[in-house]
Amino acid sequence: MSTAEERLQEALDSFDFGAPVVGALRYGEGHINDTFVVHTQPEDCCCRRFILQRMSSAAFKHPDELMENIIGVTEYLGRQIEKSGGDRDREAMRVIRPRSGEPYFTDSAGGAWRVYPFVERTVCYQAAETAELFAASGRAFGRFQRLLGDYPAQTLHETIPNFHNTEDRLAKLKEAVKADPLGRAKDCGPEIRFVLEREADCSVALDAMRAGTLPLRVTHNDTKLNNVLLDEKTNEGICIIDLDTVMPGLVLYDFGDSIRFGANHCAEDETDLSKVNLDIELFAVYTAAFLEGTGGTLSNAEIAYLPWGAKLMTLECGIRFLTDYLVGDQYFHISRERHNLDRCRTQFKLVSDMEAHWSELEGIVKQYQK
Repeated sequence: MSTAEERLQEALDSFDFGAPVVGALRYGEGHINDTFVVHTQPEDCCCRRFILQRMSSAAFKHPDELMENIIGVTEYLGRQIEKSGGDRDREAMRVIRPRSGEPYFTDSAGGAWRVYPFVERTVCYQAAETAELFAASGRAFGRFQRLLGDYPAQTLHETIPNFHNTEDRLAKLKEAVKADPLGRAKDCGPEIRFVLEREADCSVALDAMRAGTLPLRVTHNDTKLNNVLLDEKTNEGICIIDLDTVMPGLVLYDFGDSIRFGANHCAEDETDLSKVNLDIELFAVYTAAFLEGTGGTLSNAEIAYLPWGAKLMTLECGIRFLTDYLVGDQYFHISRERHNLDRCRTQFKLVSDMEAHWSELEGIVKQYQK
């Protein structure tokens, strides 16, 4: 039995679910937090469900800062949705505090627990099997940006320091190459050169931010389709979930990570690089939907830098895989030898494909710029 199961009853007892709890089961496909769906049975209506999570102490060292971010953002989103006549309970997450009134409950082993109401009549897909689903995620994440456009991003904590600091990722790769603790650098010459040839690229977005060209915004930083709840009837994005990585950042981070993950048809660890290609049509579909969702709230400079977001998020991810391979696969789980090196090569192939179609990407962005 895991620690989460051992402390589950403690957590259940610490929250008021409004009705007797009749069951709690493991839920979802996440690999970071321990997630349970809690079933309750009110006397006067059908079963009500909640999401109960034990936050990962390995991934998040400061649950107080993490929950301060999430509570601040979800309450702000709720107010914005209510102002626009939307359904606050379906369109934004809501944190349910424990009986103590604190932002989260701490169990006897030091684990931090939180609760959200379950958003009913929604579905969650692990991958965008159609262009329509990819577009739905784009509109949802664009709307997320629009609703949080006036939120003071500088007040948010960095739950994972330097998460999208590409200069820092590059520096860590150089350190790993120099130390070469396992003697793996000799087998990674082409990949190391690939990064070093693009060293200047690693500063493009950060230089623009430092110059004031790109403003700091609230960013989600994990903009995959499985972090959007879609209405079960319309398949339109309803609610953005998994806010653990909500931090101050640049809008191109969220746009770029979506493109990296969704605008291709290959696995992240595909070994046949001939199958790894950027889908230009999907890039266009997502760009149109994302900008529709933002509702004209982005600056011309932010929109112009969107292709850079796709390239930099993909390059950065490849750098992270390569660094982890060099130091002995300490961060990303692997299922075979050279797994992280394969992942790295896939990302770099996507970067090369983006570079080969750069003028097309810029043209698509201009086409949908209002």
